[in-house]
Amino acid sequence: MRCPFCGNVDTQVKDSRPAEDNVAIRRRRFCPACGGRFTTYERVQLRDLVVIKSTGRREDFDRDKLARSIRIAMQKRPIESERIDQLISGIVRRLESMGEADIPSKVIGEIVMETLARIDTVAYVRFASVYKNFQAADDFDRFVSELRPTTE
Repeated sequence: MRCPFCGNVDTQVKDSRPAEDNVAIRRRRFCPACGGRFTTYERVQLRDLVVIKSTGRREDFDRDKLARSIRIAMQKRPIESERIDQLISGIVRRLESMGEADIPSKVIGEIVMETLARIDTVAYVRFASVYKNFQAADDFDRFVSELRPTTE
């Protein structure tokens, strides 16, 4: 593993332990050349996924991009980082187990929204505002009114 600080390719593993409910291995590494310490994660990847955008363009699935968008939606919410990691791993496993290597971005967005709706309503609305491209306050109002239970 190449050192992110000095580029040395001969780094040493100092500690390995399970992470994310035993679906990843967290490795603490040390670079003897510069003394830098860093962490890597090793995960099982069932297949290489390709995202088909709404424009028809294709791009490789990027777990980090998914994680970034979910973490932005979850900012300042009372949800532990480990829980967010589990949520992301669960979404990726679900995508990998769909049986298709090519996945429309719409399917990924719907899965993320469905997952966030069960975890945290505020994060769900935040993600939906970007995913559904809200342009005005009325868009929020309509979306949130659909969330409210009807009283009869």
